[in-house]
Amino acid sequence: MTSDTSKSFITQFRPLGWWVPKLSIMDRYLFLELLLPFLFGMGIFSSVLVAAGALFDLIRQAVDKGLPLILVAKVLLLKMPEFIVWALPISTLLAALMAYSRLSTDSELVALRGCGVSVYRLVLPAILFSLVITGISFGLREAVLPATNYQSTIILEKALKREKPAFRERNILYPEYERNQEGKKVLKRLFYAEQYDGEKMMGLTVLDRAENELTQIIVSESAIWNPDQNIWDFFRGTIYAVAPDSSYRNILRFEHQQLALPRTPLDLADKGRDFGEMNIAQTREQLKLVTLSGDEKKIRKYQVRLNQRYSVPFFCFSFGLVGASLGNRPRRASRATSFGISVLVVFSFYCLFILSDALGQIGIFSPPMAAWTPILFGMVAGGLILVRAAR
Repeated sequence: MTSDTSKSFITQFRPLGWWVPKLSIMDRYLFLELLLPFLFGMGIFSSVLVAAGALFDLIRQAVDKGLPLILVAKVLLLKMPEFIVWALPISTLLAALMAYSRLSTDSELVALRGCGVSVYRLVLPAILFSLVITGISFGLREAVLPATNYQSTIILEKALKREKPAFRERNILYPEYERNQEGKKVLKRLFYAEQYDGEKMMGLTVLDRAENELTQIIVSESAIWNPDQNIWDFFRGTIYAVAPDSSYRNILRFEHQQLALPRTPLDLADKGRDFGEMNIAQTREQLKLVTLSGDEKKIRKYQVRLNQRYSVPFFCFSFGLVGASLGNRPRRASRATSFGISVLVVFSFYCLFILSDALGQIGIFSPPMAAWTPILFGMVAGGLILVRAAR
């Protein structure tokens, strides 16, 4: 294809690009080439994810449990944002692959490069397009997805009559730690409640320690949190003061005793939401609470999930770069080939994501490293493929 011909097919799209300000005709043309396969991918992948992730299960429950169709439709509608969000990066990859492969097959990329346009300049619209989709993905994950996931869970549990209390009913355990003079983390207090009914805790035992020694044991039938005074009201119990030689130096029985203990055990009794039902602010609050408990495994899990709140939307950018780089290679590929390559790339990224997530939770990777490794891997791979295509 000659330079005159390339100018001709770009010029014919001039009227279609009026709504994209301050962009060249070539950029508008490439954006339109990306948009149609992106919408095609969103339709295909969203439908597949909906069918695999919710539709079949909801239909089965509707038949087995007698759920009304209007309720099934409502839950499915609330689940849609989750599947749309996961379809965004896959559709971005497919759009970049199909658009640039089509241009390569029709020799339009050859014509544009013959006009002096570099490969790096050619992929710039795909990168900008991917960044826009990344922003959309982040916005949906932060503002829409947590609320819709939570509402769908509540509606389904009520319909199935298996609604559970929003709090932990038994065995509330809260270890509180502090740093000693050597900087090591040691147990300061251990709080245990056998039962909790949403207002009152029953069967309490509290162990207080100071300088690596047990100093006090509190045993009480029940306790409630006093929000006006920010203090605990304990009822019908005994306080055992422990001497350095581990003997009881004083025993005090009480009907009512106020103790200045932290509110954290009450917060721990709140089950809270799943990770998919929380935004960044809620995840941060839950991480602060878990940090106070000293459970290292849970702390690492929440730290990894918090970092993933920022990193996962960038799958769209990473996939867009990889797709544009693969599409600019000098080869001829059909739509079926592009679709197959997309599935292979997505599967590889998914395996890497699961692996890095597991390594982060067991402590081999730091939380930021666990969250960003798949993204950085995609960027590096896309960059290397692009450099090779430019030679």
